[in-house]
Amino acid sequence: MTAGFTIIRDTTPDDAIPRGAVVAMGNFDGVHLGHRAVISAALNMGRAHGKPAFAVTFEPHPRSFFSPNSPQFRLTDEANKLRLLAGTGLAGAVVMTFDKGRAGTTAQDFIHHDLIRRLGISGIAVGYDFHFGKGRVGSPSLLVSEAPRLGIEVDVQAHVDIAERPVSSSAIRMALAEGQIDDATAMLDGPWFVTGEVIHGEKRGRDLGYPTANIRLDRNCALKHGIYAVRVGVGAERFYGVASYGRRPTFDNGAPLLEVFLFDFKGDLYGRVLDVAFIGFIRDELKFDGIEALIRQMDDDSARARAILAAAPDAYPKLGVID
Repeated sequence: MTAGFTIIRDTTPDDAIPRGAVVAMGNFDGVHLGHRAVISAALNMGRAHGKPAFAVTFEPHPRSFFSPNSPQFRLTDEANKLRLLAGTGLAGAVVMTFDKGRAGTTAQDFIHHDLIRRLGISGIAVGYDFHFGKGRVGSPSLLVSEAPRLGIEVDVQAHVDIAERPVSSSAIRMALAEGQIDDATAMLDGPWFVTGEVIHGEKRGRDLGYPTANIRLDRNCALKHGIYAVRVGVGAERFYGVASYGRRPTFDNGAPLLEVFLFDFKGDLYGRVLDVAFIGFIRDELKFDGIEALIRQMDDDSARARAILAAAPDAYPKLGVID
């Protein structure tokens, strides 16, 4: 649990913002290893100077603002991004609304108005490729050049590689779209997860001996359709399970739906909000000729899921609590 994780927004009064904080700035979609390097740099800087460290991030994602009609597969929505940030040891997060006004703010004005005058930062950590301000003119090199005059410390983090491949949100999205759960987990430093409310379905799973909790994911979710070993958070409890994400070709080939079967669980989950962490990919979604063949495959899927989960008993996202 993270105590006192503070959320600062555009509406937060100036006198409620702690002065002299160190910030890690970025979009932080997924809060992956590259992001965590930036956050660690800010935490280290803050400890060295006895100052709190905050994340500075933007909502909605700037890409959504500039390309509203293009599908955007976000790894984390705002709420889950903040939960992940709260689990890093940061004191809080500054969530800046990305709208027409902010998109038109020059890099210099952003530095002087938002970072120096309003937030009163004493230091900042960014990734090597982070850009900001109108026309994306703001850059790490601009921050470094301005630092002496502004009296702030700047730390620019290089890219993070795994097996000679750069870690990035785009690379993680591609891994998830290909069902490469192990690769996504390695780049995220923990399992990718989704959160959603359990809705009523067709009750087919109950008839098959596998009652499922059904969750609609974001329409832009590009996760590969298939069967997964999952670990599920139900409030403070954790359960192992097996999940199907896809269109149910054996039955209706309808809109994509996440169907989760929790092992060793009894109870009513309708209306509950679940966290579903993806631990391993089992197989592609298939169409079966009959119910018996489907049940046999579901039995095999469950056995494989249990084996995958037994080999990764502690796999779960590193989440903090937002008050």
